[in-house]
Amino acid sequence: MNVKIVNKYASLLANLDLDFIKSVEGEFTPEEIIMQFQNFFFNKMILDITAIKNYEDITKIQELSVNMDMSKVILLLDDSEIVNSPRYLSQLVSMGIYNFTRNVDAIKFLIDNPNSYKDVAQYHQLNNVMVANDSTNQEESSGGKMPAPTVIYEQRELRVIGIKNVTEHAGSTTLTYLLKKQLEKKYKVVAVEVDDNDFVFLNDKTLKHTSHLELQNFIASNYNLDVILVDLNDKGSESSCTEVLYLIEPGLIKLNKLIRKDRNAFEKLKGKKIVLNRSVLNNTDIADFEYESRSKVYYNVPYVDDKLENNHVLNELLIRMGFTRLDEENSEKGGKLFSIFK
Repeated sequence: MNVKIVNKYASLLANLDLDFIKSVEGEFTPEEIIMQFQNFFFNKMILDITAIKNYEDITKIQELSVNMDMSKVILLLDDSEIVNSPRYLSQLVSMGIYNFTRNVDAIKFLIDNPNSYKDVAQYHQLNNVMVANDSTNQEESSGGKMPAPTVIYEQRELRVIGIKNVTEHAGSTTLTYLLKKQLEKKYKVVAVEVDDNDFVFLNDKTLKHTSHLELQNFIASNYNLDVILVDLNDKGSESSCTEVLYLIEPGLIKLNKLIRKDRNAFEKLKGKKIVLNRSVLNNTDIADFEYESRSKVYYNVPYVDDKLENNHVLNELLIRMGFTRLDEENSEKGGKLFSIFK
């Protein structure tokens, strides 16, 4: 079932041929919307942008994007000059908000045919990136999707790897830093933290910080690198990443907290790269964990000494991810340590 939050366009949205389990009308702060719907199960949310107080301030939309799954939101824009400006629309895309329209008739189409990044890339202003039209893959539809340009990174693949905590404080910041130290031996890499400042405690001036709003521009400005590691912490959006490692610290208290917060947590992780971090589990324990959680562990990272210049266990993880140049270093060192996965 769907929900809707309406204000200025209440009468137009009242005519939608959709089933709604809940509908609210008025102006609300982002905090009020989050409190009402963060833990409320729904299929799609139809959100009249005028129902958000001070919606022309893009940071109000950012508050929603950080705390809600915006892939389930269809944002009905108004006709204000600010909302329809290239900068505002570009910032929506940067936040992973792809389903927006000024056409009420397009809403039903977007429910069944949600936009991907390619559908809205024409609104995204990327600095220092070549953009070309891909005439072989242009689509038109009654829902208003337009041909979108293809972003080209000098004919090479930039890997943007997000590291995200699933259980609370599972170690994304430290692991991002340690992976960066391993990768920089053989690859051009940068590590960036989103909407937090914990990197400052690592005393490494090469570590970067950016906001959720500016992450896409940060990625674009570093397109000449091989890898960008993004510390997403607990709530960072995954939409800008080409792949994500989902960290679980498999202690009893942490796991019970996770399940009490969201009983479907592991169902949502199906097919994703689950990494057990700061783990004391052996192979038998991992098999039990997978059976009980009905999930598949991608890698098991034990407690590691973050003062070491070379952590072989992290090399094994990175080699598994396809960073084969690091395999040469393992060979030079005379074998691999902590060979948890063969």
